[in-house]
Amino acid sequence: MRRHRQAAPGATTVYAVHPGALPVGVWGRLADALPRDTGLAVLDLAGVPAYFEAALSSDDTGLSVASLADRLTAAYRADREGAPQPPAVFVGWSFGGVLAHAAIERLAPEERPDRLVLVDSIAPVDAYQQPDNALDVPLLLRWFAMYLGAKRGHDLSTCFDSTRMDDLDTGLVHLLDAAVRCGALPPDTPLPGLRKLYDTYVEGLLRNNRLTAGHQPPASSVPLVLIKAERSLIPQDKTLGWTELARHGLSLHTAPGDHYTMLTRPDAADVIAELSGRR
Repeated sequence: MRRHRQAAPGATTVYAVHPGALPVGVWGRLADALPRDTGLAVLDLAGVPAYFEAALSSDDTGLSVASLADRLTAAYRADREGAPQPPAVFVGWSFGGVLAHAAIERLAPEERPDRLVLVDSIAPVDAYQQPDNALDVPLLLRWFAMYLGAKRGHDLSTCFDSTRMDDLDTGLVHLLDAAVRCGALPPDTPLPGLRKLYDTYVEGLLRNNRLTAGHQPPASSVPLVLIKAERSLIPQDKTLGWTELARHGLSLHTAPGDHYTMLTRPDAADVIAELSGRR
């Protein structure tokens, strides 16, 4: 667990579940935007080597949403042990939302947070539990371009359109050209290097897809708050599948940026902070 700020006595602590992809330091934007008395602790999967090893192998590693959720609940309980129990809020970005939901449902009623804030997280429901080959090339290229742009501090949405790029090799050539034109990559960037980064990125997606495929989520025992990015992973679904799990309500909101930049943009952090830090 990485603590960005300690809560004032009796004030809310926000527990953010971070599944990797971007450095854990991106949550510093949220820490800056939260009310001064609100604490922020990040439950970072970087501390779970098996999670990253699972992206490198399609073999059964024994890892599951349930086992990861157990680790999160243990860290959460350890953080709150032996102290007064002020209010808490869970925030889960991307696959972190799936894990945050699973962790909450493992807690006793008196331990549960006030709500779960889902940051552009896709629900682990049947509609999105699809085989690996359902992730087609244009979709993966669009997501990877978002990721690459966020990693390099450049928005590639105006430079690159993956819509008609069904051939991966051709798509990566066009993406490399676009990234160089937009200043996200130097002109001498080798195509094999970009391909290696793409493969690593997709391996992480497929790992999460496999973990979700074996997970049967219960309805949520706390209210759900969904914050979609303006350029979400799945723009056509306004609820990202969470409606069927929202037994205690689902409120819908939008933040500037895309799936990745919404964690680094101050204007997006303000939206997330307002919905996470309020009582």
